[in-house]
Amino acid sequence: MAASMKQMVLSQHKVRSRDITGDPADHAQWVKRSAARAHMRGAGFKDEDFAKPLIAVVVPYSNILPCNNHFRELGELVMDEIEKRGGRGFLCGTPVVSDGETMGFRGMKYSLISRDWVADCVEIMCEAYAADGVLSLGGCDKTVPGVVMPMARLDSIGLSLYGGTILPGATAGISQKLDAQVIMEAIGSYGVGLIDIEELHRIECSAIPGSGSCGGMFTANTMASVIEALGMALPGTSSRAAVTPSNSLTEQKKSDCRLTVQHLFSLMESQTSTRDIMTKKAFENAVTVMYALGGSTNGVIHLLALAQETEINLTIEDFNRIGDQVPLIGNLRPHGKYHMADLAEIGGLPVVMKELLRAGLLHGECCTVTGQTVEQNLQSTPLLSELQQDVVLSLDAPLSAAGNHITIIRGSLAPDSALLKLSGKQLQKPFQGKVRALLCVGHVTHCRP
Repeated sequence: MAASMKQMVLSQHKVRSRDITGDPADHAQWVKRSAARAHMRGAGFKDEDFAKPLIAVVVPYSNILPCNNHFRELGELVMDEIEKRGGRGFLCGTPVVSDGETMGFRGMKYSLISRDWVADCVEIMCEAYAADGVLSLGGCDKTVPGVVMPMARLDSIGLSLYGGTILPGATAGISQKLDAQVIMEAIGSYGVGLIDIEELHRIECSAIPGSGSCGGMFTANTMASVIEALGMALPGTSSRAAVTPSNSLTEQKKSDCRLTVQHLFSLMESQTSTRDIMTKKAFENAVTVMYALGGSTNGVIHLLALAQETEINLTIEDFNRIGDQVPLIGNLRPHGKYHMADLAEIGGLPVVMKELLRAGLLHGECCTVTGQTVEQNLQSTPLLSELQQDVVLSLDAPLSAAGNHITIIRGSLAPDSALLKLSGKQLQKPFQGKVRALLCVGHVTHCRP
């Protein structure tokens, strides 16, 4: 063994990756791993890198969708910060499929299943390269849960960082702020003659002004909030915008990258793993937050998948049990008038969680990736009563009383279960009447009353 290698002292954070790069204290094993190190040297590794912890940086990047097209830049910031803190990062790519782009044609068949492929891709890279820690970026609908599922599956040491929400768009002649919902509704409006093709085109060109995930409380922002409520992301990071109006990364998002790396090293120091954080009570917190915000029905299927990976017994019945106690207080699109970026302006998700904690609806003792409990994280967060705003309403005067958001129902069409999203609406009586059965999603476009 070379003299420089004999003097090498491995980082205390380098626990798992000794298996791939070797341990100078074990001469036979060090020799055995020579071929692996030779290949890594070909990829740019130096002597000193073999003493550092190997950290998987999950970057689900593609340049075809706004949710994740800024992830290369985020990934580089994370990699640089890992290097500064004495680690050696390696990038993990995954598939990325956007619902907003693929719905309505055969591409939609690949959307939901892509979540599990994302999870498998992360597991493959983390296990093949014996990652000591994991930092996962999440953006579009399926990558937010997909990059956390393998951490739960493997009980890794790691955390997630949301790429950020998109800013609302604007165009001449339309007073409301634009988003993915507006362009979808505009297609229908054109179909029934309410707007002309020129207005549809103006909305198309302005609804999605830059990088970030769909700006309302749609699936991506729902799941980002859920991951933060679970304790697997830093407080406040789920609600911040991805970019500025000029489509450059915000300084806050750059800071999020640095702070997330800092807390990853703290987790490695304490050897706090994913299942220490993602407990049954943490999942109950996540469901509570989802209902309070008026989150997407997709949050149900993703939370059940996350619970299964964690080996937590979360069932479909738990959603009614918890949701029936939680009023709707998020005045957010699609049921309300504000966007996620507006929530960030008043303090982000911690403001919502502080209100829920005040009412005894959250388990404040749950551990989080900060090393502190939920209650400790929220100590300096202002109360809603101290804020002049209507983005989030008080539990004492909510948008809607408890039991009027996502409801689990059963019947002859769905004997096991089905989801009904009310978002504050009241069902006065069961529906009776004729329905039209469509054989495929493509038929919807051509459907007329």
